[in-house]
Amino acid sequence: MPTTLIHAGRALTPASEISDAGILIRDDVIEAVGPRSSLRLPAGAREVSATETTAIPGFIDIHIHGAGGRDFMEATGDALAAVTRKVAEFGTTSLLATTITAGPDDTSRAAAGISLYITQQHAATESRAEVLGIHLEGPFISKTRRGVHPAEWIQSPSEALLQRFLEAAEGKARLITIAPEVLGATPCIEAARKAGLVVSVGHTDANYEQTRFAIARGARSATHTYNAMRPFTHRDPGVIGAVLTSPEIHAELIADGVHVEEGAMKLLLGAKGHERVILVSDGLSATGMPDGKYLLGGMEVIVTNGVCRNAAGILAGSTLTLDRALRNIANLGVPLTDTVRMLTLNPASLLGIEFKKGSLRTGADADVVLLDESMHVSYVWARGLPVA
Repeated sequence: MPTTLIHAGRALTPASEISDAGILIRDDVIEAVGPRSSLRLPAGAREVSATETTAIPGFIDIHIHGAGGRDFMEATGDALAAVTRKVAEFGTTSLLATTITAGPDDTSRAAAGISLYITQQHAATESRAEVLGIHLEGPFISKTRRGVHPAEWIQSPSEALLQRFLEAAEGKARLITIAPEVLGATPCIEAARKAGLVVSVGHTDANYEQTRFAIARGARSATHTYNAMRPFTHRDPGVIGAVLTSPEIHAELIADGVHVEEGAMKLLLGAKGHERVILVSDGLSATGMPDGKYLLGGMEVIVTNGVCRNAAGILAGSTLTLDRALRNIANLGVPLTDTVRMLTLNPASLLGIEFKKGSLRTGADADVVLLDESMHVSYVWARGLPVA
């Protein structure tokens, strides 16, 4: 792998801004970052001059089901390679492969297949997004707020079933969505935390007190905030009220302008601040593809004008790419540095990997995105390899 020195007009690390920036990549890590004038071009290295661009860390998507016509529930090497190749084109360099509620056998099969891919992925010579682990979205959710998750496979939270999934994942499960009001949720939350998973409240009809109790037991995230949640009212603030007022918890946001209206996005950003919002895609197999019929798990969804719905007209994931999410949030007037943080450092911090991912810093993985003046992706490096 050639040593590369990227010369950008500026870099958002995102903790700081460096003008006329240089980023030295050796093998798959960042060896140095700072003003270009402070960096020496090593013998044999190549320099990429992109002084009209802004360098930022690669995006981290902790909630994505598929892309490029393929779905993570397929759990084959070909399917995962197709998804990770496609999203890398749009600046996503790391992700959690997200499952959907299915039968225990299917969920275990998917977890095992994704785990195998994670073990083998770095042998690939082409540039792709890295699968950091598995997000288990279901089956421990509310039937009342299930969205398009199949009702017949929703299960009461069970430590035994959780353990079955964790064994199939062979230590690769990183995050789990649980409805905190469902019978058995508390011991399941505690078991998940003991196993090292991040617990996210979602697909839930929980009230304020039930959600606050789950946060006290260790829940630290909210799955696609507002969507598939008990509605907020001034006398029944519910799960949304708890998420908005609890500084301990991160809040996922699907910023496609379809799942959440502009006013609600501004309310979330104002309440949580730029350090506690995580932009996610909730993308499915239709991401990066034309309108038509696609699969989410085993369900058929119809994509019209880029919006995904099932046959009943219920929203079913999205076709959002994270570069578009960045532009949508920046267009609300949020400073670019803060917007970048919601796509990079915040998800890395939630997963406890902020020293390796989500920042342009010495020793971090060489995941770098260059944005042009209109905030579109110009170049991408994933673990030091340029994305074609």
